[in-house]
Amino acid sequence: MVSVFLIVGAVGAGLLLVAMVVGDLLDGVLGLDEVGGDFLSFAGLAGFVGALGFTTAIVLSLVDHLALAIGIGVVVGLAVGALAAWLTVRLKDPSRDSDSTVRAHHLVGATGRVVHPIPAGGFGQVRISVHGHPTMLNAKADEPIAAGRLVQVIAVLSPTSVQVRHGEPLEP
Repeated sequence: MVSVFLIVGAVGAGLLLVAMVVGDLLDGVLGLDEVGGDFLSFAGLAGFVGALGFTTAIVLSLVDHLALAIGIGVVVGLAVGALAAWLTVRLKDPSRDSDSTVRAHHLVGATGRVVHPIPAGGFGQVRISVHGHPTMLNAKADEPIAAGRLVQVIAVLSPTSVQVRHGEPLEP
């Protein structure tokens, strides 16, 4: 009987691996996103099945009582499934976008230092750090700005250039 639950656990672990690769697709195909929102996910169900199988097999090998082993397996399975579902929700949270790739809208309002002077009507270079990502960009300003000055990004002109305005000089 232990081998049956080991197989159930292995199937759950395999489904969890599949969920890591195509979980969003499977949530949509199975309709899980409509039933339980983001909390009921394929990863959560796979975690439940895997934990249920492995825990029941372990408890059954220690104690020769099937009902007790299944009960403990269900409790542990629910805990692991809830944890997997919670992690899935956290990873899909759009407010966590600030930790991801720096996008153009992240640059507006950022401050940086002029590395190469910005001439009137021309481009210089600035170093800006956004979300811990240091970035060198070409910069244009309405008036000339000397190297070492603090500037603030007011617009993104292209993927490699920004419009800046004068700020206070940085302390040495």
